[in-house]
Amino acid sequence: MFRSVVAFAANGVSSYGVSAVSGIFADRSHLGLPAFSFTVCAEAGGRLRTDLGLCMQVEHGPEAMDRADLVIVLPVGSGTLKLGEPVSRALVAAYRRGAVVAAYCSGTILLAGTGLLDGRRATTNWRLTGLLADGYPKVTVDPDVLYVDEGRVVTGAGVAAGVDMCLHLLRREYGTAVSNAVARESMVAPRGERGQVRYVPAPSGDAGHAGHGDAGGDGRLAEVLAMTPDRLRDVLTVDDLARNALMSPRTFARRFREATGTTPHAWLTDQRLDRAEELLETTALPIQEIARLVGFSSDAVLRDHFVRRHGISPRRYRRTFRERAEAVRARQTSGRPGPFPEPVSSPDPSRSRQSRTTCRNRLRPTACTPSPGR
Repeated sequence: MFRSVVAFAANGVSSYGVSAVSGIFADRSHLGLPAFSFTVCAEAGGRLRTDLGLCMQVEHGPEAMDRADLVIVLPVGSGTLKLGEPVSRALVAAYRRGAVVAAYCSGTILLAGTGLLDGRRATTNWRLTGLLADGYPKVTVDPDVLYVDEGRVVTGAGVAAGVDMCLHLLRREYGTAVSNAVARESMVAPRGERGQVRYVPAPSGDAGHAGHGDAGGDGRLAEVLAMTPDRLRDVLTVDDLARNALMSPRTFARRFREATGTTPHAWLTDQRLDRAEELLETTALPIQEIARLVGFSSDAVLRDHFVRRHGISPRRYRRTFRERAEAVRARQTSGRPGPFPEPVSSPDPSRSRQSRTTCRNRLRPTACTPSPGR
């Protein structure tokens, strides 16, 4: 579980990127959430200009990565897409020491220059996927996801997708309850770990919405997506969701897939599993009661879905999560650096592509616009 988070900012860094990442890893210990040490570093300490032309004072150089548990390469909205040698060495050294290294949007291209993405899958903003693929042929570029988890290397898509990526890292390391609590406190939508194709505006002159541009329909669909997690214990069917959206089941299913990249039934199952994870992490409720509270007909049904998602049973998930948390507490109490315990559900190359990637509701498209000539 990471505590020390260092964000690297190149000249022309995205102002939104700095704000979003620092907001996710803010100190919320007064709410009973993990306290993070968050630092911004640059190629050299001193004044740094952002993409908005504002200047920020950065106190640390690449040496700040030396003891970081998580290093995030922030995107740039202007400037060169190549790191200096001292920064590249610091990133590679942090990875070899055991830190998690992440990047998103144009930050993914900066990270690719270190060689850490060679032989891995990665993603970036959809406008930059060609640049990444052409410049770094050893990287397998996935343009259809909001982020890709390759274990200790994680990459994300557009600037706003950095929030999804950071929430995923919180979820992976600290569990669903912590990730959802930070999302709610940050006023962003919490997400599960299911993989979906992301929604982006069509590059052509079409309207920027998938589907037929029915803003009212999109609004009703968004309301259904927002209200359903609070009604999971009800015996909801896809027909119920369609009725709430004032659509026929067929129209609802089509519009739902256009907006989220998945089916209503699959999405509803994921919402139930997300809530089950949170209850397993934070309560001592019996598995049968958790299954009832999240809307599954029995604990056997919950177990079947849970094993498909994680490869382990709900009971073992709870036990492993608690053992891991206790190990981290013991390491922090003793003051020994020691290795970080593995996540409850470690990324596994044998798992399907979708089980290793995720996205938030595509009703909120994400994009960062590269500067001219990039």
